[in-house]
Amino acid sequence: MTDTLKIAFVKARWHSDIVDQSLVGFNARLQEAGRAAEVDTFDVPGAFEMPLLAKKLGASGKYDAVVCAALVVDGGIYRHDFVAASVVEGLMRAQMDTGVPVFSVSLTPHHFQPSEEHLGFYHQHFVKKGEEAANAVMMIADLEV
Repeated sequence: MTDTLKIAFVKARWHSDIVDQSLVGFNARLQEAGRAAEVDTFDVPGAFEMPLLAKKLGASGKYDAVVCAALVVDGGIYRHDFVAASVVEGLMRAQMDTGVPVFSVSLTPHHFQPSEEHLGFYHQHFVKKGEEAANAVMMIADLEV
């Protein structure tokens, strides 16, 4: 078990008011678990830019884990499917190339609208997803490999 986890948390700026809630949930869960962690945050324009930064952060040797968060929405064209698939593939490649675990809090809803109902739902959903990412980071960090 690692004493103090060193984590890089990458956040896409599209829908930042929602995406930032994943970091809130992440930090809250670490604190609730009593887990010592240093979390460095990095902002990128959108989800598409996350894999390269994840790879660079993993290769730096400074981090035990990299967490990436984004909301890729269906804007009425099919481009979001290509972006989402490329991001997930790139994040997987980053962890395989560097040996540092990379976690995704990247969601691709097909029916997102900037309505009060959807904004409220995804705001809370990203808090929950951040908590789940913290649980996953702690679980992987505690593996005896």
